Amino acid sequence: MKNFVVKTIANAAALAIAVWVLDKITLTGDSTGKKVGTLLLVALVFGLVNFLVKPVVKVLTFPLFILTLGLITLVVNALMLLLTSWLSDKLDLSFHVEGFWTAVLGGLIISIVSWALNVVLPDGKD
Repeated sequence: MKNFVVKTIANAAALAIAVWVLDKITLTGDSTGKKVGTLLLVALVFGLVNFLVKPVVKVLTFPLFILTLGLITLVVNALMLLLTSWLSDKLDLSFHVEGFWTAVLGGLIISIVSWALNVVLPDGKD
């Protein structure tokens, strides 16, 4: 359970940095508390998308992973971010990613920040 909480917080922080850096990834809210709550809920949605959908997409696109030497990962991450944006809209969360190339840059930022935070934060396997 501790590992889940740490990963969700890392995802929320990575999403916050992507929102901060890229103008076309938006998170709206009336107050800072509402924005933090929305960010945590979006991080949960993003975690579920990465847990449930991403492995299936990776298996289906395995030949492309080999052909592109793994660069297709950027596209898969962008698609997962766009799916998270779409699901957030359906769940009435105020998070939106505008466009594929914004999603590619956002996915790259989120991947780097999440990796760095997971290196620094405890993994909960105590």
